Amino acid sequence: MERVRDSAALIGRLGLGAVFIAHGWQKFFEYGMDGTAASFVQMGVPAATASAWFAAVVELVGGALLLVGAALPVAGVLLALDMAGALVLVHLSNGMLAPNGYQLVLVLGVGALALGFNGGAYSVDRFLLRSRSRESVPA
Repeated sequence: MERVRDSAALIGRLGLGAVFIAHGWQKFFEYGMDGTAASFVQMGVPAATASAWFAAVVELVGGALLLVGAALPVAGVLLALDMAGALVLVHLSNGMLAPNGYQLVLVLGVGALALGFNGGAYSVDRFLLRSRSRESVPA
């Protein structure tokens, strides 16, 4: 059962990480940071340029970390905070299911948080933890 749980966490991390990477990539390389910041201004996001950079970096790097399972708690919390900002500042007033509603950012945020603290055994974090624990065992 543990292998099934770990495999499910891996599949979740791969899928969610890919979505976050795509969103971060889009901000950097499709819209560009000026375009992303201008979009944030139109949406009423405070400190639009800084917020755009935060969102792009957290989504791209955090998504990659989530995907490989490295620094999972940090990545999960930062991605959840990023999505909480998007929810409160942009999507909440639209309702859950309306066009541009908050269902996607809610699912992305809570999913990142859950997988950040329950990422499974098939992760860089777990590999490093096992390596460290083997090194600390006296011969």
